[in-house]
Amino acid sequence: MTLTRRHLIAIAGLGSLGLFLGALYFQYVVGLLPCAMCLWQRWPHRIAIVLSVVGVVIPHAILAWLGAATALVGAGLALLHTGVERAWWDGPQVCGASAAQDLGAMSVEDLFDTTSGPQLVLCNEVAWEFLGLSMASWNGLACLVLAAIWVMAARRPA
Repeated sequence: MTLTRRHLIAIAGLGSLGLFLGALYFQYVVGLLPCAMCLWQRWPHRIAIVLSVVGVVIPHAILAWLGAATALVGAGLALLHTGVERAWWDGPQVCGASAAQDLGAMSVEDLFDTTSGPQLVLCNEVAWEFLGLSMASWNGLACLVLAAIWVMAARRPA
């Protein structure tokens, strides 16, 4: 059986849906709170899910090319985050010092209250890894695979 553009778009969309649901699982079931860069990486998957729903109904090549671009943006964000985790480069201000400075507005009681209050998740700390790669790294690799599927869909006849 030859996979049509519609099939490939559905596969890519289901891949993004799986990755997005996996991130939610790690957050709400496992208890790993996301940092700001983790949250950024979810947006390309959200967009790809929408593109795939539209693309299954209307399987135009332009939607597949947009899906490929979205997956590549996701891979870029994941690479950026991986570089921050591995100290290859500095992360954005929202992930480190400036986020910690926001704690300066809190009272002493709030700072020592361990039952509530903000939980600071730094982008340069790996919360989970498998086979030596962080969640951001795995997301980046998955995004590259999804980009390839989107490109295959774009090049396939409708």
